[in-house]
Amino acid sequence: MRDLVAGTKYLIEGQKWVGRHGRWWGFGMLPALLTLVGYVVALAFLGAWSLDLADWVTPFADHWSSPWRGLLRDTLAALFFGGGLLLSLLTFTAVTLLVGQPFYEALCAKVDETEGGAPTPPDTSLWRELLIAVRDSVYVLARVAAFGVVLFACGFIPVVGQTVVPVLGFLVSGFFLTVELTAVALQRRRVPQPERIRLLRARLGLALGFGTPLVLAFLVPLVTVFAMPGAVAGATLLARDLVPTAPEEEEQGPASDFAATPARPVPGNPYATP
Repeated sequence: MRDLVAGTKYLIEGQKWVGRHGRWWGFGMLPALLTLVGYVVALAFLGAWSLDLADWVTPFADHWSSPWRGLLRDTLAALFFGGGLLLSLLTFTAVTLLVGQPFYEALCAKVDETEGGAPTPPDTSLWRELLIAVRDSVYVLARVAAFGVVLFACGFIPVVGQTVVPVLGFLVSGFFLTVELTAVALQRRRVPQPERIRLLRARLGLALGFGTPLVLAFLVPLVTVFAMPGAVAGATLLARDLVPTAPEEEEQGPASDFAATPARPVPGNPYATP
C-alpha cells in the first residue's frame, strides 16, 4: 500500500514540476500533439474508407440479397474502425515516446539538473537512441499483446470475466505504461530494458500506483497531450529513486554503446541486480 501511494505521489509531483516550469510543459506537449494529429488523420481516412475495405474483403457477398449484404459490410466497417481506434489507444503512448525521444531526453535531463545528481548519459547518436526506443517499444507491446490474449480468453469466464479481468487489464496496462515512461530516464542511467522490468516488478506497487491512474486518464487522448510532460517528469523522479546516481557515475565518461553496457548494482539500491 505504501508503494501504491508513493507511485501516485510521483505522478502528482511530475505534474507539479512541469507546472513550475511552464516552458518545459509546452515543450513536452509537442510530441503528443503531433502524434494526436497524425492519429486523427489516420482514423479519419480509416473511417472514410472502412466501408470500401469491407466491400473488398467480402466479394462473396456481392450477390447476397438485401439487407444481409449491407448488414455484413456495415458490421465489418464498424469493426475495422473500432479495431483501428483500439490500436491507436494501445499504441499512442509508445508512438508519442518514439516521436518525442529528443524532447523527452531533454526534459529528463532538465528534471535531473533541477533535482541534482544528474547522471552522465550514454554517448549514443540520435538514430541509435531511436533504434533502441523502437526495439524496446516492440518488446513491451509484444508482452502487452500476450497478456491481452490471456485476459481476452479469461473474459469469457462467467462473473470473473466481467469483474476481475477488466481490473487486471488496467493493472497490466499501468505496469507496462510505467515501463515505457521510465525508459528514457533509466536509459540515461545505462539500465537495459530487461533490468528495467525487473526493477519495476520488484517494486510492483510503485509501478502500479504510478501507471494505473495514467492509463485511466490516457483513455481520453486530449488528456494524454496535456498530461504527458508531467508523466515523463514524474517517471524521471521515480527512476531517480529506483537507481540513485553514484558520485563516481556523475564524473565518469559516457559509454560508447548503451546496448552493450550491462546493468550494474548501484550503491543504496538493492533492486539493481547485476
